Amino acid sequence: MTRALDILELFLDGDGTLSAPDIVRKLQLPRTTVHELVTTLAARKYIVPVPGQPGRYRLGVRPYQLGARYAEQLDLAAEGQQVARSVAETCDETVHVAILEDTDVIYIAKVDSTHAVRMVSAAGRRLPAHCTSVGKMLLASLPEHELAARFPDDAELVAMTPNSITDPAALRETLAEIRERGTAVENRESNPDVSCVAAPVRDRTGQVVAALSISVPMIRWSEERRAELEQLAAKGAAELSEHLGHRSVA
Repeated sequence: MTRALDILELFLDGDGTLSAPDIVRKLQLPRTTVHELVTTLAARKYIVPVPGQPGRYRLGVRPYQLGARYAEQLDLAAEGQQVARSVAETCDETVHVAILEDTDVIYIAKVDSTHAVRMVSAAGRRLPAHCTSVGKMLLASLPEHELAARFPDDAELVAMTPNSITDPAALRETLAEIRERGTAVENRESNPDVSCVAAPVRDRTGQVVAALSISVPMIRWSEERRAELEQLAAKGAAELSEHLGHRSVA
């Protein structure tokens, strides 16, 4: 069983096709063993011959069917809560997972810090996306035409604190920086006493479907702490993306 799985995982790399000699060389297995395993995998439709390339195989329909069933059973909120709990245990700060709806974000998972002084919020809460790190991260993932439709040049952006972005042009500049950086930072833009960092969560197609954030009261905030939490948020978001079937390219 282990050797059969090793063979299937080889198809994740390169151009997705392999011959029996390729498998022998990569896994250092006897030719007879590889022949038996390839024959069995082909018979069960896990791999199929590549048309026009005798002796080469690619993944068959069976792995796709298994992946589709896995995807059907996924619950973003439940998976997000699990990963958020792990991240919160590492940093002991409040962790959220949020999705985008029009120009707002909705928190679908949340784990609190154990500190007496911590951010107070709740799953299901809705906030203006441009005022939050998760929201800016999600907005930065939108195609330009979608962003323009949601935030036209004459849009009036609500301010939750004196630090909130209220100008659509300034928002677009900030989102461009976020795209380049890969993470988002909120400096007391939704709460005057809290700053946050966020990273994107992707599904199996690579599309950004959510964002994971870490929120920190200003009494525990510093540039050094920000850098640490950005890395942790990115790691947590990558883990949640993996749960959703996303495979990062090294």
